[in-house]
Amino acid sequence: MQPTQLTLDLVPRSRYDVIDVTERIAAEHGDALAPYSRALYCSYHTTAGYLEQSLCARLQYSRQYLDPFLAMFRGLFPPDANYRHDQMELRTELSLEQREVEPRNADSHLTFISSGLRNCATYQQGAEPVPTYFIDLDGVGPEGHRRRRTSVVAYTEEREVATRELALSVDGHSVASINLRDARHGLFEELQDWVRGFDIELGRLDLTLGSREDHVGLTVNEYETLLMQHDLAEVLRDPVRFMAAKGKSMLRDPLAIPGKTLNYARYDLVQVLNEAIEALGLSESTLERMMGRVLGFPAQRFLRLRRSIGLFAQAEAPNGPLVCGTYQSPILIQWKRPATGQRSLRARLVRFV
Repeated sequence: MQPTQLTLDLVPRSRYDVIDVTERIAAEHGDALAPYSRALYCSYHTTAGYLEQSLCARLQYSRQYLDPFLAMFRGLFPPDANYRHDQMELRTELSLEQREVEPRNADSHLTFISSGLRNCATYQQGAEPVPTYFIDLDGVGPEGHRRRRTSVVAYTEEREVATRELALSVDGHSVASINLRDARHGLFEELQDWVRGFDIELGRLDLTLGSREDHVGLTVNEYETLLMQHDLAEVLRDPVRFMAAKGKSMLRDPLAIPGKTLNYARYDLVQVLNEAIEALGLSESTLERMMGRVLGFPAQRFLRLRRSIGLFAQAEAPNGPLVCGTYQSPILIQWKRPATGQRSLRARLVRFV
C-alpha cells in the first residue's frame, strides 16, 4: 500500500482560528487516512502551523484547553501595539503597493515562535482518529480572509535511505544566527542535490546537531529583522515598561519576562546583540562573560530550540525535493562560538512506505 498525499485549501473564519484537519479530510476524502499508522502534516506559512502531538495529547486534543494555552502567548503580544514591524513607512524593502496590503502581524509571528508551533509535525494514527489542529494566528489580513494550504502525507512506515555528516562554518560573532537556506552558505542547495539523487517520492529529511554540539539549536521560521531589532530591543531595554505598554497581563509574572523574551527572539535576537557589541566597542571576551550571565542559562531553559528539524521531501516538488514555504528557512542559532569555528550536523533521509 503506497503512501497517500492530500492537499487542502483552508480559509480561516477569523484572525485567530483553529481548523480540525482530520475532520476536514473525513468530509472531503472519507476514510483516506484509516489504513495508515502515521501522517506528516505540513504548513507552508509562518503564522499558521501545528503543535506537536505530545503537547496536543497533554491538552486532551480539546479546544477547552488548547485555546487558553494559546491565549497565554497571544496575550503577551496583543495586536496593534505600535510594533515597529507594523509601521509600514519603515518597511523600505516593500513597494508602496505592497505596504498597502502587507498584514500588520508582528504579534502573530511572535506568538507562533513562542508557543512552539511547527511547520511540520508527525502524528501517530490510532484506531480512533483524533483531531489534528491547523492553528492560524493571522487568518484575516488587509485584503480579507487569507487562503492557506496544508499537505498531509499518510504512510505506514518510514525507512532510512541514507545519512551524511555536514560541517558548517560559524566564524564571526560568538552569538550568531545562520539562515541555512541562504545561498551564500551553500548548505541548502547541497542538501537539495543530495536528496535529489535518491529520487524520494515522499519522505522527510531530518537535520540534527552533532552529539557534542552545545550552546546551539535549530528552528524553522521567517527572518524578521525589523521586528526583532526594534520591537525586541524595546523589550530588552525596559521589560517592565514594555509590559505596561503592550499588555498589562504580562505584569503578573515580571521576573519571568527576560527569559521568555529570549524565547520569542529565537534567532533575530542575536542581531540586536551584535549591533550593540559593535556600537559599544565590546570585545568578544566581554561578550562571552556577559552572555554567560544573561543568555546562556535562559537560552537553554527558555528558548526551546530543538536539536533537530524535519523538512518534507518530495521528488516532484517544483523548487527541489526539500519543500519549504516561500518565507520559511531552517535556521541555526548559537549563543557561544565553538572552539573549532564549525558546527557539525547530521542529515538523515527517510522514505515513506
